[in-house]
Amino acid sequence: MPLPAAMLQRARDFDGVPAPARPAATVVLLRPERPKFHVYVLRRATTMVFGGVYAFPGGGVDPDDRPRTIKGDWPERLGVPEVEAKAVVGAAARELFEEAGVLLAGPEDDPGRTVGDVSGADWEADRVAVQRRELTMTELLSRRKLLLRDDLLFPWARWVTPEFEPRRFDTWFFVALLPEAQTARDVSGEADRTTWISPEDANGLAMLPPTRVMLDDLDAYEGIEGVVAASAGRDAAAVVMPRVELTDDGGGVLLIY
Repeated sequence: MPLPAAMLQRARDFDGVPAPARPAATVVLLRPERPKFHVYVLRRATTMVFGGVYAFPGGGVDPDDRPRTIKGDWPERLGVPEVEAKAVVGAAARELFEEAGVLLAGPEDDPGRTVGDVSGADWEADRVAVQRRELTMTELLSRRKLLLRDDLLFPWARWVTPEFEPRRFDTWFFVALLPEAQTARDVSGEADRTTWISPEDANGLAMLPPTRVMLDDLDAYEGIEGVVAASAGRDAAAVVMPRVELTDDGGGVLLIY
Protein backbone atom coordinates (compact mmCIF):
# COMPACT_ATOMS: atom_id res chain seq x y z
CA MET A 1 0.00 0.00 0.00
CA PRO A 2 1.55 3.39 -1.04
CA LEU A 3 2.38 5.81 1.75
CA PRO A 4 1.06 9.40 2.03
CA ALA A 5 3.90 11.94 2.05
CA ALA A 6 3.45 12.86 5.74
CA MET A 7 3.48 9.21 6.83
CA LEU A 8 6.54 8.52 4.70
CA GLN A 9 8.37 11.42 6.34
CA ARG A 10 7.53 10.11 9.82
CA ALA A 11 8.86 6.71 8.82
CA ARG A 12 12.11 8.26 7.56
CA ASP A 13 12.51 10.37 10.71
CA PHE A 14 11.84 7.48 13.09
CA ASP A 15 14.64 7.15 15.66
CA GLY A 16 13.98 3.54 16.61
CA VAL A 17 12.25 4.20 19.97
CA PRO A 18 8.53 3.40 19.51
CA ALA A 19 5.91 5.08 21.66
CA PRO A 20 3.78 2.73 23.80
CA ALA A 21 0.60 1.49 22.14
CA ARG A 22 -2.56 2.32 24.07
CA PRO A 23 -5.23 -0.44 24.18
CA ALA A 24 -8.29 0.46 22.13
CA ALA A 25 -11.39 -1.08 20.61
CA THR A 26 -13.54 -0.36 17.58
CA VAL A 27 -16.86 -1.77 16.42
CA VAL A 28 -17.91 -2.46 12.84
CA LEU A 29 -21.69 -2.11 12.99
CA LEU A 30 -23.69 -4.00 10.34
CA ARG A 31 -27.32 -3.87 9.24
CA PRO A 32 -29.12 -5.91 6.56
CA GLU A 33 -29.37 -4.18 3.19
CA ARG A 34 -29.91 -5.72 -0.24
CA PRO A 35 -28.05 -7.39 -1.76
CA LYS A 36 -25.85 -8.05 1.32
CA PHE A 37 -25.42 -5.56 4.18
CA HIS A 38 -24.26 -2.05 4.98
CA VAL A 39 -21.58 -0.84 7.40
CA TYR A 40 -21.78 2.25 9.59
CA VAL A 41 -18.82 4.61 9.13
CA LEU A 42 -18.06 8.10 10.37
CA ARG A 43 -15.59 10.70 9.17
CA ARG A 44 -13.46 12.00 11.99
CA ALA A 45 -13.52 15.77 12.42
CA THR A 46 -10.29 17.47 11.42
CA THR A 47 -9.69 18.43 15.06
CA MET A 48 -9.52 14.74 16.05
CA VAL A 49 -6.71 12.19 15.88
CA PHE A 50 -6.77 10.78 12.32
CA GLY A 51 -9.08 13.64 11.32
CA GLY A 52 -10.51 13.69 7.81
CA VAL A 53 -10.61 9.93 7.32
CA TYR A 54 -13.49 7.49 7.66
CA ALA A 55 -13.46 5.04 10.55
CA PHE A 56 -15.72 2.93 12.73
CA PRO A 57 -16.95 3.92 16.21
CA GLY A 58 -14.16 3.30 18.67
CA GLY A 59 -11.51 4.68 20.96
CA GLY A 60 -9.11 4.02 23.79
CA VAL A 61 -9.73 1.79 26.80
CA ASP A 62 -10.50 3.67 30.02
CA PRO A 63 -9.67 2.57 33.59
CA ASP A 64 -13.43 2.40 34.33
CA ASP A 65 -14.11 -0.11 31.54
CA ARG A 66 -14.79 -3.02 33.91
CA PRO A 67 -17.98 -4.70 32.68
CA ARG A 68 -19.71 -7.83 33.91
CA THR A 69 -19.66 -10.11 30.89
CA ILE A 70 -21.66 -13.10 29.67
CA LYS A 71 -18.87 -14.85 27.78
CA GLY A 72 -15.92 -16.34 29.65
CA ASP A 73 -13.46 -16.90 26.80
CA TRP A 74 -12.43 -13.32 26.16
CA PRO A 75 -8.83 -13.79 27.39
CA GLU A 76 -8.30 -16.60 24.88
CA ARG A 77 -10.05 -14.76 22.04
CA LEU A 78 -8.22 -11.46 22.56
CA GLY A 79 -4.85 -12.76 23.75
CA VAL A 80 -4.59 -10.78 26.98
CA PRO A 81 -5.32 -11.52 30.68
CA GLU A 82 -8.92 -11.48 31.92
CA VAL A 83 -8.96 -7.98 33.39
CA GLU A 84 -7.48 -6.48 30.23
CA ALA A 85 -9.73 -8.53 27.96
CA LYS A 86 -12.88 -7.42 29.77
CA ALA A 87 -11.70 -3.81 29.64
CA VAL A 88 -11.32 -4.06 25.85
CA VAL A 89 -14.82 -5.53 25.54
CA GLY A 90 -16.18 -2.82 27.81
CA ALA A 91 -14.48 -0.12 25.75
CA ALA A 92 -16.00 -1.51 22.55
CA ALA A 93 -19.53 -1.37 23.99
CA ARG A 94 -19.00 2.04 25.59
CA GLU A 95 -17.56 3.65 22.46
CA LEU A 96 -20.42 2.29 20.36
CA PHE A 97 -22.90 3.86 22.79
CA GLU A 98 -20.98 7.14 22.99
CA GLU A 99 -20.35 7.61 19.28
CA ALA A 100 -23.38 5.99 17.64
CA GLY A 101 -26.03 5.86 20.38
CA VAL A 102 -26.25 2.06 20.08
CA LEU A 103 -26.42 0.03 23.28
CA LEU A 104 -25.64 -3.69 23.37
CA ALA A 105 -27.44 -4.65 26.58
CA GLY A 106 -30.41 -6.64 27.81
CA PRO A 107 -32.47 -6.98 31.01
CA GLU A 108 -30.70 -8.77 33.86
CA ASP A 109 -33.68 -11.08 34.28
CA ASP A 110 -33.90 -11.81 30.54
CA PRO A 111 -30.38 -11.42 29.09
CA GLY A 112 -31.39 -13.04 25.81
CA ARG A 113 -33.30 -9.87 24.94
CA THR A 114 -31.78 -6.62 23.74
CA VAL A 115 -33.00 -3.21 24.85
CA GLY A 116 -35.14 -1.30 22.37
CA ASP A 117 -35.01 2.35 21.38
CA VAL A 118 -32.43 4.28 23.41
CA SER A 119 -32.79 7.65 21.68
CA GLY A 120 -35.15 9.30 24.19
CA ALA A 121 -34.20 12.29 26.32
CA ASP A 122 -33.47 10.24 29.44
CA TRP A 123 -31.24 7.86 27.52
CA GLU A 124 -29.49 10.74 25.82
CA ALA A 125 -28.76 12.32 29.20
CA ASP A 126 -27.14 9.07 30.29
CA ARG A 127 -25.15 8.79 27.06
CA VAL A 128 -23.78 12.30 27.52
CA ALA A 129 -22.90 11.53 31.15
CA VAL A 130 -20.97 8.44 30.04
CA GLN A 131 -19.21 10.42 27.34
CA ARG A 132 -18.21 13.11 29.86
CA ARG A 133 -17.01 10.43 32.31
CA GLU A 134 -19.61 11.53 34.85
CA LEU A 135 -21.12 8.04 34.74
CA THR A 136 -19.47 4.72 33.91
CA MET A 137 -21.12 2.17 31.67
CA THR A 138 -21.10 -0.27 34.58
CA GLU A 139 -23.02 2.24 36.73
CA LEU A 140 -25.45 2.95 33.90
CA LEU A 141 -26.20 -0.73 33.31
CA SER A 142 -26.54 -1.45 37.03
CA ARG A 143 -28.93 1.46 37.61
CA ARG A 144 -31.13 0.37 34.73
CA LYS A 145 -30.88 -3.32 35.72
CA LEU A 146 -29.24 -4.25 32.44
CA LEU A 147 -26.48 -6.68 31.51
CA LEU A 148 -23.91 -6.05 28.80
CA ARG A 149 -24.68 -8.23 25.76
CA ASP A 150 -21.05 -8.98 25.01
CA ASP A 151 -22.25 -12.10 23.20
CA LEU A 152 -23.29 -9.69 20.43
CA LEU A 153 -19.68 -8.57 19.92
CA PHE A 154 -17.77 -10.79 17.48
CA PRO A 155 -13.97 -10.36 17.59
CA TRP A 156 -12.33 -10.08 14.19
CA ALA A 157 -8.79 -8.67 14.22
CA ARG A 158 -6.11 -6.89 16.22
CA TRP A 159 -4.03 -4.09 14.72
CA VAL A 160 -1.12 -2.21 16.28
CA THR A 161 -0.07 1.18 14.91
CA PRO A 162 3.33 1.13 13.11
CA GLU A 163 6.31 1.82 15.34
CA PHE A 164 7.22 5.09 13.60
CA GLU A 165 3.92 6.82 14.50
CA PRO A 166 4.07 9.17 17.54
CA ARG A 167 0.59 8.12 18.73
CA ARG A 168 0.06 4.38 18.73
CA PHE A 169 -2.88 2.09 19.53
CA ASP A 170 -3.28 -1.63 20.10
CA THR A 171 -6.78 -1.94 18.65
CA TRP A 172 -9.16 -4.88 18.64
CA PHE A 173 -11.80 -4.85 15.90
CA PHE A 174 -15.23 -6.30 16.64
CA VAL A 175 -18.24 -6.87 14.41
CA ALA A 176 -21.75 -6.26 15.79
CA LEU A 177 -25.27 -6.24 14.37
CA LEU A 178 -27.45 -3.17 14.81
CA PRO A 179 -30.14 -4.13 17.39
CA GLU A 180 -33.54 -4.40 15.76
CA ALA A 181 -35.27 -1.47 17.51
CA GLN A 182 -32.26 0.87 17.60
CA THR A 183 -30.78 3.38 15.17
CA ALA A 184 -27.21 4.59 14.81
CA ARG A 185 -26.99 8.34 15.32
CA ASP A 186 -24.32 11.01 14.89
CA VAL A 187 -24.18 12.08 18.55
CA SER A 188 -20.56 12.20 19.67
CA GLY A 189 -19.47 15.51 18.15
CA GLU A 190 -16.27 13.79 16.96
CA ALA A 191 -17.43 13.31 13.37
CA ASP A 192 -18.42 15.70 10.60
CA ARG A 193 -20.23 13.03 8.56
CA THR A 194 -21.72 9.57 9.10
CA THR A 195 -23.22 7.13 6.63
CA TRP A 196 -24.31 3.54 6.05
CA ILE A 197 -22.50 2.11 3.04
CA SER A 198 -21.74 -1.24 1.44
CA PRO A 199 -18.15 -2.48 1.84
CA GLU A 200 -17.77 -2.37 -1.93
CA ASP A 201 -18.97 1.22 -2.29
CA ALA A 202 -16.65 2.39 0.51
CA ASN A 203 -13.61 1.99 -1.76
CA GLY A 204 -13.69 5.66 -2.72
CA LEU A 205 -13.54 6.97 0.84
CA ALA A 206 -10.35 8.13 2.58
CA MET A 207 -9.44 5.52 5.19
CA LEU A 208 -6.49 4.25 7.17
CA PRO A 209 -5.19 0.77 6.27
CA PRO A 210 -6.96 -1.16 9.08
CA THR A 211 -10.34 0.26 8.08
CA ARG A 212 -9.75 -0.49 4.41
CA VAL A 213 -8.59 -4.05 5.09
CA MET A 214 -11.56 -4.65 7.39
CA LEU A 215 -14.00 -3.60 4.68
CA ASP A 216 -12.20 -5.72 2.10
CA ASP A 217 -12.51 -8.70 4.47
CA LEU A 218 -16.24 -8.15 4.92
CA ASP A 219 -16.87 -7.69 1.21
CA ALA A 220 -16.02 -11.36 0.69
CA TYR A 221 -19.22 -12.45 2.49
CA GLU A 222 -22.66 -12.64 0.90
CA GLY A 223 -24.55 -11.79 4.07
CA ILE A 224 -24.39 -11.02 7.76
CA GLU A 225 -24.84 -14.68 8.69
CA GLY A 226 -21.59 -15.49 6.88
CA VAL A 227 -19.73 -12.73 8.72
CA VAL A 228 -20.93 -13.95 12.11
CA ALA A 229 -20.03 -17.55 11.28
CA ALA A 230 -16.57 -16.52 10.06
CA SER A 231 -15.86 -14.60 13.27
CA ALA A 232 -15.67 -17.87 15.20
CA GLY A 233 -12.57 -18.82 13.24
CA ARG A 234 -10.84 -15.45 13.40
CA ASP A 235 -7.66 -15.08 15.47
CA ALA A 236 -8.23 -11.74 17.17
CA ALA A 237 -5.20 -12.32 19.42
CA ALA A 238 -2.72 -12.28 16.51
CA VAL A 239 -1.15 -8.85 16.07
CA VAL A 240 -1.11 -7.19 12.66
CA MET A 241 1.46 -4.38 12.69
CA PRO A 242 2.27 -2.73 9.36
CA ARG A 243 5.86 -1.82 8.65
CA VAL A 244 7.48 0.43 6.08
CA GLU A 245 9.89 -0.64 3.42
CA LEU A 246 11.81 2.38 2.10
CA THR A 247 12.58 2.30 -1.62
CA ASP A 248 15.64 3.47 -3.56
CA ASP A 249 13.68 6.25 -5.28
CA GLY A 250 13.01 8.01 -1.97
CA GLY A 251 9.54 6.56 -1.53
CA GLY A 252 8.20 3.80 0.61
CA VAL A 253 5.60 1.05 0.77
CA LEU A 254 3.46 0.05 3.73
CA LEU A 255 3.60 -3.72 4.15
CA ILE A 256 0.70 -5.46 5.85
CA TYR A 257 0.84 -9.11 6.87
